[in-house]
Amino acid sequence: MDRKSLDFVTYIISKLAYHLKLSQRDVYDRLKRSGILYDYIVPSYDVLHTFSSRYLMEDLTDYMKKKGVLS
Repeated sequence: MDRKSLDFVTYIISKLAYHLKLSQRDVYDRLKRSGILYDYIVPSYDVLHTFSSRYLMEDLTDYMKKKGVLS
């Protein structure tokens, strides 16, 4: 993972934690366990980083629900 992707992942985890009212560690664990982190966020950085944070929070929240790591 390059520096840009790492910065983006850190940003996403922080924003999701705030949005979902969960700890950053919990969000990281859920994203990693579900495969969302390394199968979706990291490989899709080039596209995802162009979207608004609001869109990203909605998209990732929905995806986490579909993956069963969020109710």
